[in-house]
Amino acid sequence: MKEKSANRAHKGPEEIHDVAIVGGGPAGLALALALRNAPGVDVSVAVVERGSGEALDDPRGWAIAEGPRRVLEAVGAWADVAAKSGEVREMVISDTPLGDAVRPSLLNLGGTEADDDPVAWIVPAGALHGALVKRTTEAGIAIRAGTTVTGFEQAGAFASLSTASGDAIRARLVVAADGVRSPLRSMAGIRTVGWDYGQTGIVTTVSHRFPHEGRAFQHFLPGGPFALLPLPGNRSSVVWTEESGKAKRLLALDDLSFMAEFAMRAGPELGDFSLDGPRGGFPLNLLIARKFAVQRLALIGDAAHRVHPLAGQGLNLGLKDVAALAEVIVDSLRLGIDPGSVTQLAAYERWRRFDVFQMAVATDGINRLFSPDIAPLRVLRDIGMGLVDRSGFLKKWILREAAGLTGDAPKLVQGLPL
Repeated sequence: MKEKSANRAHKGPEEIHDVAIVGGGPAGLALALALRNAPGVDVSVAVVERGSGEALDDPRGWAIAEGPRRVLEAVGAWADVAAKSGEVREMVISDTPLGDAVRPSLLNLGGTEADDDPVAWIVPAGALHGALVKRTTEAGIAIRAGTTVTGFEQAGAFASLSTASGDAIRARLVVAADGVRSPLRSMAGIRTVGWDYGQTGIVTTVSHRFPHEGRAFQHFLPGGPFALLPLPGNRSSVVWTEESGKAKRLLALDDLSFMAEFAMRAGPELGDFSLDGPRGGFPLNLLIARKFAVQRLALIGDAAHRVHPLAGQGLNLGLKDVAALAEVIVDSLRLGIDPGSVTQLAAYERWRRFDVFQMAVATDGINRLFSPDIAPLRVLRDIGMGLVDRSGFLKKWILREAAGLTGDAPKLVQGLPL
């Protein structure tokens, strides 16, 4: 197979590419690499990123399921982050008032001898971004860092982008991977539906006395779900949901006071804790774009959808977007079909919309069900989780759904080449 050129851009004031991706986060970079690595087709790709384009010191930990992990493996990023990632072998779920000293398990997912593979992997966000940036650079993909898109026009066989740095880019398809407040989505006039939860996700990393042994803990508390997610060694990533006003006050505390509040929620299973990384806070909301694609433009990742993080499915949905859109683009180019046409992009939208809607409804419903601190409702919730815990069939179904392997999965999610 012939070696792919690093860039087919025209020299002069305007560049021409097959695909221009706006946004250099995990979804945008993974898509660029998936297209670049596709066998038998030479896809010219450009990336426009408003940030520096370098690896970030991000306190979050991404939960990656098996299907999306295969996407990262296909684009060459998984090998660089595997050793830095924690394996989730068991998810322990409880539902107790904040003052309870002991948090008894009501539902355990995984943790049996038959479960050879991890339930999920917890990947430090900074490590993943660094691996994707490294692979993108090695692939010779053109990245315009430190600039924003100031204009977007759909004109005939191409879409045109203008940037604050004066670059002019034409592409047969533009992909918005520029986040939940996507400027490109707004420029295209695509509306969204959703709401603010009035909650903030507090994220950090902690070390602890006892080994987690691959167990992740999710405590449903009155302020919202509180999760401890295993990292290598005696360390865990924290996703702690609170009402936004309270979260702001918690984040403003000194380390000692912050960890005292943390210990009230963490439970005794892992022993004493100490802070092992920076703290951060992110507002939580539900958002779904009314359209995932229009002529010459497709949306992926947070630009297309955002769900509550209680199930850890945000980036998983984004990587499944990447796999589906990459397959549509590559198949189109192999057949000599315009990848930016409404017909081709409608196939991508149909492929992804139901999966996203289903996850949005599930996470929103769980958050609403477990938020009220009402004793009779807690009893009903606990009975329900106990029944699920006793059903091997239901537990296996939940794990398979979470792995992203059900339904009409794209090739990359199945571990197949494009």
